[in-house]
Amino acid sequence: MEKFIKVILKISFMFYLVALVILLFIGNRGYLYTDLTLLEYMKTSSNFVPFKTINTYFTAFVDNSMNRNIPIKNLVGNLFMFLPMGIYLPFLIKKIAGLGRFVLSMIVLLFFIEVIQLVTRRGSFDIDDFILNMIGALIGFAIWKTKYIQKLLN
Repeated sequence: MEKFIKVILKISFMFYLVALVILLFIGNRGYLYTDLTLLEYMKTSSNFVPFKTINTYFTAFVDNSMNRNIPIKNLVGNLFMFLPMGIYLPFLIKKIAGLGRFVLSMIVLLFFIEVIQLVTRRGSFDIDDFILNMIGALIGFAIWKTKYIQKLLN
């Protein structure tokens, strides 16, 4: 039974990775500005100020200055997009089952994704996306660490 669960988790992880790649790089991102140089694109498409985008979405949600689906989709979507990673990674890679190694691994992974999105013009570098993705991954990690899940997996 344990082997079966591991196989199912590995297969579902592959589907999750494919979905993640589609969401992050292949889907209709709408950022391909060919009239800007890469440096100009990087300047206009980057946010290094923590909570700037998050605050903008919260403000827009409260004062109804934009369609409420946009802030919800962006905030909740970024939060939950990497929640499964917090469960899959420590389960599949035992070396990062500890919090410190998990956090370091996620920082590297998320930074890499943000940079690749920026360089390929398939998105932007937004520190707030990084923050929300990291919180989501940590929520997943906390779920994975619960006694119930550990008992279920062992």
